[in-house]
Amino acid sequence: MSALDYLGRGVVFPVRPARDGTFPYAAGPDKVQQSLQIILDTEPGERVMRPTFGCGLRRYLMHPNTAATRALIRLDVERAVAAWERRIDVQAIDVLPHDDEPSRIDIHIQYVHVRDGRPGNLVFPFYLS
Repeated sequence: MSALDYLGRGVVFPVRPARDGTFPYAAGPDKVQQSLQIILDTEPGERVMRPTFGCGLRRYLMHPNTAATRALIRLDVERAVAAWERRIDVQAIDVLPHDDEPSRIDIHIQYVHVRDGRPGNLVFPFYLS
């Protein structure tokens, strides 16, 4: 099995038809990034057949943008990614306040693909209000 086969292939997220009516696919590293976005954007209990899937970031809505809140978010992201994305080895997770918007945080995930050692990263913006 090649590294690209291991990383997978599936319908692009969010699901939407292309101009020709077909559904575009993502494969390899792009599919891993989309998987991370889905994990971060899903609440536990939201998926009926997988009630523990997701990160649960929405529970932090209306919380202050403090170091304590960001530390709790980092812990939740770390746990969710470790539980649900086995194709990567996380190198670092940083939850940083945004410079221009006080209610926004940026979740930086640096990782390495397990199969071929290729580095990757994701920056996921999240608004606390």
